[in-house]
Amino acid sequence: MSFWDPKNVPAYPPPRYTAAEPEVSATVRRGDTPADYDSFGLVQYHYLANQQLTGGDYGLYRIELAAAAGGPGPHYHRAMSEAFFVLSGSVEIYDGAQWSTTGTNDFLYVPPGGIHGFRNTADAPASMLMLFAPGAPREHYFEGLAHLGELTDEERAQWFVDNDNFFV
Repeated sequence: MSFWDPKNVPAYPPPRYTAAEPEVSATVRRGDTPADYDSFGLVQYHYLANQQLTGGDYGLYRIELAAAAGGPGPHYHRAMSEAFFVLSGSVEIYDGAQWSTTGTNDFLYVPPGGIHGFRNTADAPASMLMLFAPGAPREHYFEGLAHLGELTDEERAQWFVDNDNFFV
């Protein structure tokens, strides 16, 4: 399928920047910037472009999984889509029907309501990009996982609802 045919180009969204002149507003984050959050040495989270930076457009995170780090079981989100792009290593991805092993440059898109999960069961580390759209405060979710043991069962259940995470 070719996208060059002008009769088949979807409409662009309406302009959001309407000032007469452009502005200097880009940000750079170097690849050697330390992780923003380290979860017990199993998962390192790099907050590349969070909800605050993108004005809620999306959230982009680089996730580094240690060998045999595990990961979340099947779940879905009501408010956002999620996408995974494997940068290195191998990651098991659940696409709503089955678990399969993915590797470098493999990609999974999950629309709102789509069941998915991921885990690293390999004896080697893995790295991937995770994209949430629209942006949500996922930093709160990532960092909050370490505190679930401090919550009552009822508080924990509500915490998952408040963070748009529904396990199946």
